Amino acid sequence: MAIPGSCESYLKQMSGIRAAFEQSGDGVAAVRERARITDSLVQELWNEAAVHDQRLHAGVAVLAVGGYGRQQLFPNSDLDLLFLLDDYRPEAQLKTTIRNLCQKLWDCSRVSPLTRSISECERFTPENAEFTFSLMDSRFLAGDADLAKKLTGKVMPKLLGREHKAITNALVELTLARHKKYAGTLFHLEPNIKDCPGGLRDVNVCGWLETLAEAQAKSGKPTAAVKGAESKKNSASGSGELTQAFAYLAAVRCFLHYRHQRDDNTLDWRAQDAAAEAGIGGTRPRKPDAALWMRHYFRHARAVYRQLTHLLGETAYLHDQRFALPSFRRTKKVPEGLRLERGRLFLETATPSRSKKQAAADPANDPDIMLSVFETVARTGATLSRETEDRLEMALPVFSSHLEEGAALWNHLRTILVEPCAASALRAMHALGILELLVPEFHGIDALVIRDAYHRYTVDEHTFVLIDTLHELARNTGERPAWQTRFANLLSEVHHPELLYLAALMHDTGKGRSTGDHSELGVKLTRNLLARMEMDPHDSETVLHLIGNHLAMSSALRRDIFDLETVRVFADKVRSLDQLRMLTVFTYADICAVHPDALTQWKAENMLNLYIAAASYMDRSVDEERIHKTRNRADAELMHRVTALLPGKDKEVKIFLEGFPQRYLRNRTPDQIRAHFAMAAKLEKDPVQLDHRHAVPVSEISVVTPDRPLLFATVAGALAAWGMDIVTADAFSNGQQIVVDTFRFIDRFRTLELNPTERERFVKSVHDVLAGKIEVAKLLASRSKSGKRRANKREIETNIHFDNQASTHSTLMQVVAQDMPGVLYAIAVTLATHHCNIEVALIDTEGEMAIDVFYLTQDDGKLDSPRQTLLRDALIVAIAQNAA
Repeated sequence: MAIPGSCESYLKQMSGIRAAFEQSGDGVAAVRERARITDSLVQELWNEAAVHDQRLHAGVAVLAVGGYGRQQLFPNSDLDLLFLLDDYRPEAQLKTTIRNLCQKLWDCSRVSPLTRSISECERFTPENAEFTFSLMDSRFLAGDADLAKKLTGKVMPKLLGREHKAITNALVELTLARHKKYAGTLFHLEPNIKDCPGGLRDVNVCGWLETLAEAQAKSGKPTAAVKGAESKKNSASGSGELTQAFAYLAAVRCFLHYRHQRDDNTLDWRAQDAAAEAGIGGTRPRKPDAALWMRHYFRHARAVYRQLTHLLGETAYLHDQRFALPSFRRTKKVPEGLRLERGRLFLETATPSRSKKQAAADPANDPDIMLSVFETVARTGATLSRETEDRLEMALPVFSSHLEEGAALWNHLRTILVEPCAASALRAMHALGILELLVPEFHGIDALVIRDAYHRYTVDEHTFVLIDTLHELARNTGERPAWQTRFANLLSEVHHPELLYLAALMHDTGKGRSTGDHSELGVKLTRNLLARMEMDPHDSETVLHLIGNHLAMSSALRRDIFDLETVRVFADKVRSLDQLRMLTVFTYADICAVHPDALTQWKAENMLNLYIAAASYMDRSVDEERIHKTRNRADAELMHRVTALLPGKDKEVKIFLEGFPQRYLRNRTPDQIRAHFAMAAKLEKDPVQLDHRHAVPVSEISVVTPDRPLLFATVAGALAAWGMDIVTADAFSNGQQIVVDTFRFIDRFRTLELNPTERERFVKSVHDVLAGKIEVAKLLASRSKSGKRRANKREIETNIHFDNQASTHSTLMQVVAQDMPGVLYAIAVTLATHHCNIEVALIDTEGEMAIDVFYLTQDDGKLDSPRQTLLRDALIVAIAQNAA
């Protein structure tokens, strides 16, 4: 179908807008120009329709609403149109005309049309609050101008004046709910520049809050919030800082729309590279640096978020008794010169106890008073009022010149760190530049993006989330999982928690340097800070030791944590039981701070098992490796827990457990072991016993069967054929050569979640593969033809390491490779081809990186160097072929 002349002209003008944007980088001009030419198109099409339909001359108007109404029409945004009818005009009369007009518009752009009567616009419905928000930005385009003027000049002012509280409440609720989806932070590595905190939607919210506040004032019923509102110069419309931020974000969103050819607002890593290269936002450096470019982005997003935070704090909604800040702690005691009102902290203009000369000066210039402000924030979780924040920012030069060091600095910092809302205070200090004055070493990680598919936040935000996590663990929050309670108990037993929090603050500062081990660099930077604070040498060594070894437990978890050598190597890095507790809870919080789902129960329990084993080793009471008839006391206690609910089965259970590694008994609950025992008892009827436990996001399948060649590889292949991503796996065998293999996996296509009936077929398929009824290679081949490979965000180079010292009887092999379907199967098949027996397999993933550890034997012994070389070469080839 030929494009109508008006649409053809429109598309040509759109091409011109793109060319102009690519030349100038002016996003504001681009979105306004698109709105202008779209206005002309809509008016032309409406006038054409009105020539043939006299009913369009009165009683109906076309208005631009939402982003289009604001004249912020981005390249691939929908046209938000409102067809407004008077109350005497039935919608059915105009349905065909409106549909035909929208169809013509669809030839040029996506359209989101609404048809409403004027009386429908007079009502506010909380369930459809977005409609009222869109009307706040309505703009007349065509049709009955008097009807449109009635809406914008009478109906909307009355509605906003009458329902300002309900509308404000709905707006704040929706905003907070949206922020919650992004963990309440703007510092994401790949942010959505529209919906993330500090994004373009927050710019809109600022404008709506200003409009609502003005409507409330005109209604003649101003509340304390309106009376105490800041001057117009700080408003969303008048703030120069916010105007600059909008211009920057508008340029970025235009760039993303043109780049993705759709309304996609995610600033992914490749887009960041391209934006830095193109100098989007007017920040083109001599040498494009995506990390530096992202810091400019975060600076503007932070300005938006700061403005929104103040406006939210000034709304009546946050004063309502029904609402309380999640972190806010009620208190009546605040330092002299401070005032706490409804969750906001105010700094008085003068301190009564001071002399007239001192009172004349702003108390914000006093370093002790300034720091007491943030100590109060750390204790209460309150937010700073706009005026207080501005005064503190103005006082920075004085603060910098009078900053104390030595014990006084450490006392202030320690007071902040140990309070329950420390992270809130640190974020506020960081945003104003005060944290960097106290701790210059922190500046290097300000809004620092390090590309890692495993992490979600910038380095500084990861640090604050870690500190938040530790304090959340310390709080008595009622019911929590038993394993989480055990971490909380460990934290409560730490003798000097202030040292733990200081180490948490500094642990990643080394990432601000471009080269070197960030743990070692962090130690060097922290040593400078500790020297300035004149900290006790023993406490200093504790902090430095924790920073230098903060990855030790995570590394040990990639080994067989029940192997004596693994425990010994890990325990030797810990100097005392208190340091072991600190390292354990630190690792817990560090993993949690990566992203909300990073710490699984399985990994958490492994951490606790490693803690127990290391503590045991430090007390020189190490468990035996295998379960034998001559059990030690620990074996006997664990065995009793298993047999307690199996009366008369003691002998059979002992035979089943005989020869299993001690780690099997310690790493399984009694219920799991009893289930495996029951499965083993059925092997005569069916030599393949399976137990599938479906869960979201991680499911589990256990296999109990006699040992055989290629067993581990066969299970891995069957799961890969179904599109399952294996995240962890382990394998054990007893003295009777009965194998218990457990695989934990993610159903990335949600096949079993969306189709519960497929679960039975899935289990049968795995069973038939293990029973030899289906060839796994054919199953893999058929599945691979129907699916597409995921694009890798990060390329992982294959690395294979052998260690003959880590275990007394096996060769440890660690494989680091790109995580993708079939990689574990390729590795396992290669091991079987080289006649390697898998004594223990520990499979783990971090983002797009597979970290697989195998304890191998060959001819009942370790692999010598020539065999290791042959195996390494074969594995590299197999992994590469699987990726092809």
